Amino acid sequence: MKKTAFLGTILLSTEGINFFLCGDQAGIDGFLNYLESDERFVDIPLKISHSEKLAFRRMNVRLKKEIISMGMDEIRPADYTGDAISPTEFKHWLDEGRDITILDTRNDYEIRIGTFENAVDLDISTFRTFPDAVANSDLDKEKTVVMFCTGGIRCEKASALMLNQGFQDVRQLEGGVLGYFEEVGGAHWNGDCFVFDRRVAVDPELNVTGAEVCFACREPLTEEELNSPLYVPAVSCPYCVGDERTNLFQTDVPIATACQ
Repeated sequence: MKKTAFLGTILLSTEGINFFLCGDQAGIDGFLNYLESDERFVDIPLKISHSEKLAFRRMNVRLKKEIISMGMDEIRPADYTGDAISPTEFKHWLDEGRDITILDTRNDYEIRIGTFENAVDLDISTFRTFPDAVANSDLDKEKTVVMFCTGGIRCEKASALMLNQGFQDVRQLEGGVLGYFEEVGGAHWNGDCFVFDRRVAVDPELNVTGAEVCFACREPLTEEELNSPLYVPAVSCPYCVGDERTNLFQTDVPIATACQ
């Protein structure tokens, strides 16, 4: 493979491989051709989107015990996992109002940006707390569960956990929210979708929105929140205004400015 400049993250684990890469069109095309030429990667699911700005600032390659950390060695997606449901079929189920549990497996700050209508929010701040949240929930184990995440990776492990906990019929949205947007658009979705890169969020047409991340607390902020009187660029936002860290930072800002 010809040497090409990429930015992004590659995660390597005994569980599998997960990568987020950005580069110019020629570089990406060359990388895809390389993957297709290696039989080990022929069937690897890929998601491609376009952006006017680089989604990452640097290149990181990391070895991890788990691709997505849950901390439960007995949960092995390679052994069993929930059946996939295509975006088209899932939309059909939503169109007809099928009696199912729609489960959002993402973190609370992601869900604030957008989610499916009537989706269950377990109110978790990290994926490591997902097992306890499910165990302490009142979710019906006899009812069909359709879970989703950003791109489908977390659901591999989340669905395995729920099957392990006795849920009878667990499905995972193939390709996650981004795959749903690409295949059927934004039907039954409210808001945008948070992504873990410099784009911050994309809309159902996969266009970059005006969302930003608070410099002080790192919470994602919608365009509406950026217009809040509680938002001060590089200082605070509606989620951290008034807390001790923000107050300290506010004190430091004039000093830093004066030294410039």
